[in-house]
Amino acid sequence: MSYVEKELRVRRIENGTVIDHITAGKALNVLKILELPDSSQGVVSILLNSQGKYGKKDVVKIEKRELKSEEVDKIALIAPYATINIIRNFNVEQKNKVHIPSYVEGVVRCINPNCISNSNEPTTSKFKVNSENNELELRCFYCGRVISENIAEYLL
Repeated sequence: MSYVEKELRVRRIENGTVIDHITAGKALNVLKILELPDSSQGVVSILLNSQGKYGKKDVVKIEKRELKSEEVDKIALIAPYATINIIRNFNVEQKNKVHIPSYVEGVVRCINPNCISNSNEPTTSKFKVNSENNELELRCFYCGRVISENIAEYLL
């Protein structure tokens, strides 16, 4: 009796989105941004620490859903090298790298509890985005505080 090794593979999707090249360990933050899994959606597949051409990465596949631009902007803040692939009829119709915006509004809350954007005043959080030296940094427009680590924790 011979032993045949079986390998589990994530199947191709007919229609939806594949988010590739997510920084290893950040896929669960992407799911949080997209508010997944959601029972009204199709199947969601997650590959954690998958070995890619340039090292370890995460991948998220979402059937029957294409992302909104606001969602892509948030993903860019936690996975600046991600690629968004739109799949239609099992083919990649569009392949776009996320674009790190120079400015975000209403996407992140300030880490400073005394910032006016965290008060009852009718203000919206605003941040200047700096991505020099492959490091992402968000500077609050109002108080100047900087968020450079754990950005996902401050996403609205």
